[in-house]
Amino acid sequence: MDLLIHYTFLPADDPEASLAFYRDVLGFEVRNDVGYGDMRWITVGTPAQPQTSIVLHPPAADPGITDDERRTIAELMAKGSYASVVLATTDVDAAFAQVQAGGAEVVQEPMDQPYGTRDCAFRDPAGNMVRINQLT
Repeated sequence: MDLLIHYTFLPADDPEASLAFYRDVLGFEVRNDVGYGDMRWITVGTPAQPQTSIVLHPPAADPGITDDERRTIAELMAKGSYASVVLATTDVDAAFAQVQAGGAEVVQEPMDQPYGTRDCAFRDPAGNMVRINQLT
């Protein structure tokens, strides 16, 4: 079997702020931007991986989700524990400096982890954890 990761989804409760973070701070390209009523789905990705995209989607847009589930999702997003993505780069220190200069909330400065990875972490505007690993 020949599989690729094609799309992954991250909730975005403020599409403009998320767009600014992923496009302007991380340097992702916008591949699609679709609105439906007051909702918006924005597809972004790195130019180096045209086959893999992140879809920034309205949280709890599924009509089958209950009001209690919507509240739970909002609470988890506010804590920053609902969703995450791990990115990679050849220079994590330079990436950290660029993202920090872009105003992102720093969770962890670059450090060598005991499990062998050097990484750093931020929160995107929706509270999603964005970790950046050093490629070896």
